[in-house]
Amino acid sequence: MEPVIERVTVGGDGLTLSLIVWRRFHRPMPGLVEQILDLNPGLADHGQTLPVGLAFDMPIPIPRKQQFLDPIRLW
Repeated sequence: MEPVIERVTVGGDGLTLSLIVWRRFHRPMPGLVEQILDLNPGLADHGQTLPVGLAFDMPIPIPRKQQFLDPIRLW
């Protein structure tokens, strides 16, 4: 299955890549900032805060099925 790519445009002053990811997903997304930087060469050259109007591609992770473990019964 091919990953879904979303085009994101920076819409405010003082936004960092990690803050944009947090505002999009409202939860920690380990490794997503690194994936975005790999997908968009030169994005890191803009510095920590991204300029308003900058557009970049963001991969949207496909949710996995939750795995439920059988409980361990001691008695």
